[in-house]
Amino acid sequence: MQKRLKSRFLFSDRWLDRQSIVRNMEAFQDLIVIVLCLGLFAVMLIQLWGIAIALTQPLDYKHVTAKILFVLILVELFRLLMVYLQEHSISVGVAVEVTIVSLLREVVVHGALEIYWVNTLAICGLLFVLGGLLVVCAKTPHMDCMSANTKFCPVVYRGGRERQNELELQYSRQCDENQPLG
Repeated sequence: MQKRLKSRFLFSDRWLDRQSIVRNMEAFQDLIVIVLCLGLFAVMLIQLWGIAIALTQPLDYKHVTAKILFVLILVELFRLLMVYLQEHSISVGVAVEVTIVSLLREVVVHGALEIYWVNTLAICGLLFVLGGLLVVCAKTPHMDCMSANTKFCPVVYRGGRERQNELELQYSRQCDENQPLG
């Protein structure tokens, strides 16, 4: 009795093939991310037009600053989506940066003196935790790519899955050769 190779799927001979399903779903996800990128780009252009109009009228510093910070948040989100399209994983460092800028935008828009002390304390605590996470991301080389195991990650990638499949195939052949006949 021969062992089934680990690389073969249960439904490989049927119409339900996992590899083609995963490949199609990844393509569909990429399409969704591309549509989101185009939408973010359109919103950025609208916001920039709003800033240009706001600068021609009597200046409301709070309003203009809020719009500028919102554009910066959109730029960071756009960058996060670009990293996802390239590596198919979310960059933790960029996500933390987006969150920090969003929190600081809320403080600037509402004013530090208008926020209740409990909310100020919560925002400070969250900023402290996010700052610590950002330091950990900066100190850990390639923290984002270590879990993705892509060729862009010099820490983990050493042939990756191809080498692992080759070793499994060699092990499977050795096990098949050592099986008693009969």
